[in-house]
Amino acid sequence: MTLDRNTFRYQSRRSDDSGLRTRLREIAETKRRYGCPRIYGRLRREGWTVNHKTGERIYREEGLSLRRRARKKATAVPRDALPLPREPGRCYAMDFVHDRLATGQRFKCFTMTDLCSKEVPVMEVEASIGGERVCRILDRLFVGRPLPETVILVNGPEFAGTAVDAWPGQHGVRLHCIQPGKPVQHAFIESFNGKFRDECLNEHWFLTLQEAQVVIEAWRREYNEERTHSTIGDMTPMEGVHSQPSQPDPGSPGVNFNNRALPHFPIVRDF
Repeated sequence: MTLDRNTFRYQSRRSDDSGLRTRLREIAETKRRYGCPRIYGRLRREGWTVNHKTGERIYREEGLSLRRRARKKATAVPRDALPLPREPGRCYAMDFVHDRLATGQRFKCFTMTDLCSKEVPVMEVEASIGGERVCRILDRLFVGRPLPETVILVNGPEFAGTAVDAWPGQHGVRLHCIQPGKPVQHAFIESFNGKFRDECLNEHWFLTLQEAQVVIEAWRREYNEERTHSTIGDMTPMEGVHSQPSQPDPGSPGVNFNNRALPHFPIVRDF
């Protein structure tokens, strides 16, 4: 067999990446549902000088490929992009996520997210949360921050009742209910709920309600302060809040969603 002399004497000049490899594996073991792009973004934020190709190569060599969970097939229909507010604190979406403790007891988690900055200002975990409790949560939340212009919610039993219907009028907030059976109109909070279940609920087995409250609140703080989002320029939600003006543009009429008004759907209650 003939072999070129230069090939025989070649020595790799690749730098030692053992430290990077160790740190990448540590992040992957700690954040089990983080894929390669998010791990790479975290390495860059920690000061590692590495390009995405090196990160992908090490990620693949370490066998850390994230197993994708099967998604339910849906009918292929035309999908229009939802309008997105340009300033934080002007439009919030609310919803509920249900889960069980190890004992089989059900509990609810009230979730709320800012459509612009992706901030999650509050997550409330209890065995039962009704409309009056939702109003108390909102009152407590907006004591230290400006009231929004719009709140988006679903036509669920938790939001049904005179208390939730009266709260927007008392505070000068527009209540926007999606059409029944149209969760795509609530896509922003549905996307967050999927991340919440994938990265928190599915990774923990809660023995008590108090344990669930502590773990979920810690995850919320990490989501706001550490987890980056590509839709806001690979920043954390808190960085997104502070990087944009907090006061509305006086020249914009109402809530301007990329120069498109928020689609109006009538408030429909299912009793």
